[in-house]
Amino acid sequence: MTYEEFADSRLAALLRYAVMLTGDPHQAQDLVQDTMVRVQLNWRRVARADSPERYVRRMLTNQYVDWRRGSWMRRVLLRAEPDDAVPVPADHTQHAVDRDQVWSWLSRLPRRQRATLVLRYYEDLPDAEIADILGCAVGTVRSSISRALATLRAEHVEACS
Repeated sequence: MTYEEFADSRLAALLRYAVMLTGDPHQAQDLVQDTMVRVQLNWRRVARADSPERYVRRMLTNQYVDWRRGSWMRRVLLRAEPDDAVPVPADHTQHAVDRDQVWSWLSRLPRRQRATLVLRYYEDLPDAEIADILGCAVGTVRSSISRALATLRAEHVEACS
């Protein structure tokens, strides 16, 4: 597989993943663009990996967790683009409020916790694969997910009070 073939087949999925990590379509595009430049420069190594897609997803996740540019340090909450695959709820206002609230809660999580939740619940990956992408132990993934969910539960209880 060439770099161009890989980019053509996986770019949209990587962008969706990046949007879930960042909560901002524009920052997600920047993140994917910077990652894909690094992928192209290191394509021989990426292509030799057992799973080039997993290797690139790990690069993207690490780039997200480590990125220290000023625009990444501030948290920008934008509404997600509508997904045609998701049925439209009867109450559009409540859907928008719920979506904004979820983005707000996710934005308060540390980057690694947010990445673990996105990899688990959006990408539907098992603990071992998440650990491989994040470069940590399976137990670390589980505790990170547990802490993130506990934080979200506390935020939810606080918001409902």
